[in-house]
Amino acid sequence: MLLKKLSLAVATALVFASPVFAAPSAVQVSQHYANLVEANYQDVLTRVKALQTAIDAFVAAPSAEGLEQAKQAWLAAREPYGQTEAFRFYAGPIDDAKGPEGQINAWPLDESYIDYVKGNPKAGIINKPNVAITKQKLASLNEKGGEENVSTGFHAIEFLLWGQDFNKEGPGHRSYTDFVDGQAPNADRRRTYLKTVTELLVEDVQYLVEAWQPNAKNYRARFEKDPQAVRKMLVGMGVLSRAELAGERMEVALASRDQEDEHSCFSDNTHRDIVTNAEGIRNVWLGQYKRIDGTEIKGPSLQELVHANNPQAAEKLSRDLEATLAAVNAIQAPFDREIAETEGRRRVQKVVQLLRKQSDSMVEAAKAIGIQRLNVKG
Repeated sequence: MLLKKLSLAVATALVFASPVFAAPSAVQVSQHYANLVEANYQDVLTRVKALQTAIDAFVAAPSAEGLEQAKQAWLAAREPYGQTEAFRFYAGPIDDAKGPEGQINAWPLDESYIDYVKGNPKAGIINKPNVAITKQKLASLNEKGGEENVSTGFHAIEFLLWGQDFNKEGPGHRSYTDFVDGQAPNADRRRTYLKTVTELLVEDVQYLVEAWQPNAKNYRARFEKDPQAVRKMLVGMGVLSRAELAGERMEVALASRDQEDEHSCFSDNTHRDIVTNAEGIRNVWLGQYKRIDGTEIKGPSLQELVHANNPQAAEKLSRDLEATLAAVNAIQAPFDREIAETEGRRRVQKVVQLLRKQSDSMVEAAKAIGIQRLNVKG
């Protein structure tokens, strides 16, 4: 009878015990990562095509309502795109020698390179009738003669939609009449520029989707066989966390207090850029991504791989990532006001410190699986 009771107790304990999963292999982790990357870029493509539709409608018949719809489409496209920033920095298809990253997301942007600015009504490509406005020409002019000579990508479109931002409480206020013949000089060229640069953005994102498609002779096929694939995943997370987000995108703006140094300065969307970048880092770590249709992708993760080798290192990085996300969500819009006022600067500085801390934890996590160097310091 005693033996029967003991057997029943053991069986009950087994039923309610936490399930134990076998640790994934590095190959399983990198293959799932490729699924996640492709899904994220597919979402970006869906959203930039929606942006293209809104812009095509606007330039066909400029109106205040049409301009607002184009702005909302731009903001919507930035949400999935910001999460893809964690797929950079290891010479993948977005930022290898032929990668389109500079055409997609280059910043900061010298507004006068594209269009008129306050005090200079004839500035920019748009106001130079001898410069052809084609995809090839705009691509050739991008960052020509200086890294701030940005002629393409999200931020060129952003400037054309919002205009310069002289408002401390909100974004720029470009009028739709800038695109109406007879109401603004070179309105026809401005319409052509906006339509053309958006077409180029769609093509560049399509290129990335194709690079990560399964069952093809492309970058993804090579990545899944690459013994350095897991290291590349960690490099992407680490460089974005420390050198890029904490450094280029936040510390520079903190030091200068200049809105020109914030990522999306015309639309005042910088706070969302920061949040989505942080979410992208966590996505890679957890092997998960929530698609724009609400579908959740989850599979073998870096977290599980590291946890099998060093639970403490995995748990520490997980805690750090959550702390950072809480802090980035506390940043208030507009970002240019945050970097100018005492309380806002404290919030931004806290995020910088947490990003540095989580970057150090990434180095520890990498060591747990035999990766000794990440080169994540900026």
